[in-house]
Amino acid sequence: MSRLVQTVLPARLGVPFRWLIASSWTSNLGDGIAMAAGPLLVASLTHDARLVALGATVQWLPPLLFGLLAGALADRWDRRRIVLVVNWVRVLVLGVLTATIGTGHASIVLVLAVLFVLGTAEVFADNAAQTFLPMLVRRDDLALANSRLQTGFITVNKLAGPPLGAALFAAGAVWPFAGQAVLVAAAALLVARIVLPAVPRDPDRRSHLGRDIAEGFRWTVRHPAVRTLVLTIFIFNITFGAAWSVLVLYATRRLGLGEIGFGLLTTVSAVGGLVGGVLYGWITRRVSLGNLMRIGLIVETLTHLGLALTRQAWVAIGIFFLFGVHELVWGTTSVSVRQRAVPRALQGRVGSVYTVGVFGGLVVGSAVGGVLAEHWGVTAPFWFAFAGSALFVVLIWGQLRHVAHTDEAPEPLPEDDAPEESARDVAGPAGGTHPH
Repeated sequence: MSRLVQTVLPARLGVPFRWLIASSWTSNLGDGIAMAAGPLLVASLTHDARLVALGATVQWLPPLLFGLLAGALADRWDRRRIVLVVNWVRVLVLGVLTATIGTGHASIVLVLAVLFVLGTAEVFADNAAQTFLPMLVRRDDLALANSRLQTGFITVNKLAGPPLGAALFAAGAVWPFAGQAVLVAAAALLVARIVLPAVPRDPDRRSHLGRDIAEGFRWTVRHPAVRTLVLTIFIFNITFGAAWSVLVLYATRRLGLGEIGFGLLTTVSAVGGLVGGVLYGWITRRVSLGNLMRIGLIVETLTHLGLALTRQAWVAIGIFFLFGVHELVWGTTSVSVRQRAVPRALQGRVGSVYTVGVFGGLVVGSAVGGVLAEHWGVTAPFWFAFAGSALFVVLIWGQLRHVAHTDEAPEPLPEDDAPEESARDVAGPAGGTHPH
């Protein structure tokens, strides 16, 4: 057992990283349960495709509204404390939702409101939590540590969570949300065990939140690789969001799958992600990052086309498997690019710009998907996703060359924009408090 632990979680990553990954896996299991249970709850309360798509929108809208603020606060406040407070708020809200469902007073308006509040809480928790890793492991270990986090995310959030959530929902609508509340509480207790090194801050430096947010945005615009990633994820999430916002309707109406079958689609995608995680090192040794991104965008484009064409569940399952491989490879690469490139004092703000790109695309896409599905059927969003993705691949193709330079040291900011630490400080250990 100790050899297995050492292989999965090498000692050089440190004990704090093990607390972080335990918290991440626990929280993500709860989120995976809700990933299936949330849409099923909304679909059980309404047959309007626009309201079903709105269920996705209200969860994707908070990062767009509050992402930049969350990033600025993460660079100002105690990041661990942010995660702890917000997770306990999530536990409280989930408890209210559970009680409402259990007493038979759940309505579509109430459920959508609760989903919005939960999504808002996650913005602040996730933005702060994503800054932990560069403070806990060496720069050279970021790819390995991220692959472990991604593998755990896929295993529990996508592989175990959705079918468990669907099965719990089939047993009773109250159970998946009660289970998520318990898991989020456990994750908060695990985060409390993490000790983070201090982030240097100039006590004489007093700036407004607006200036802090603008500083992170300017840095993102000036860095070619990160700028390219933000633009790409924004456009591709418009197309992805359009299709995935009505996925529960596609699975039940188009493929004829039941509640558990809907959860299994995500499970198959997760299996593909595990395969991608195993192959990631082998792939990146043979394919440049720029070409890896190009291949990924082609795979995603063809995913939408395949799902638009098929009526066979087994074909869709195969497509979801390949999409899962792509999702892991893309996700691990993009987060490693950002963490290597961004100075530590800007991690929260630059991460929030990326988050706004992610969820801004999803919000726009989900609104489009709901309208298309309501007027032209559940495959219309997938045709839109295919056409839009294909067009963008052609337009962005040349810009992906910037990603090939991400192994370079982080770029320092101009003198008047420089935060509390230089780019040089990010590459090495954080003084005596570094776990290594």
